[in-house]
Amino acid sequence: MSSFRLAGLDPAPFASLFLLDDAQLAARGIARRFADADRGFPCRVGLEDARSGDELLLLPYEHQPAHSPYRASGPIFVRRDAQRRVLAPGEVPPYVAERLISLRAYDVAHLMVDAEVCEGSAVAPWLEAAFRRVEIAYVHLHNARRGCYSCLAERA
Repeated sequence: MSSFRLAGLDPAPFASLFLLDDAQLAARGIARRFADADRGFPCRVGLEDARSGDELLLLPYEHQPAHSPYRASGPIFVRRDAQRRVLAPGEVPPYVAERLISLRAYDVAHLMVDAEVCEGSAVAPWLEAAFRRVEIAYVHLHNARRGCYSCLAERA
């Protein structure tokens, strides 16, 4: 049995944002985008790249809200009507496997205890080894080139 599971974000906080016009979005620091390719617009809810023509929002997201020196936010894409995806233990979707990924492991106090940058194909073995360590509570995955939050890895 695999030791980790990847999970997308809850879509509920984003749903009403799609009802806003572009000026209202801009006032909140959000931009509406339409994917112009089948790769390059990774949705953090569905854990997959949007398809060409899909509507997305590019918005700031506090991916590390814990009261910690590692508190952080960054830009993410969310696709309209995306459904939250929680993968089977050990599954790494193409949206991760095909990118250079930064892994950031945290303990229960939300302090970073390990980190690595690797090709997406090496993510699963790294996570398996990380979750064998009792002090690692969860891992954040980031797209290494742009630094954007990708998804959460939790103990399965």
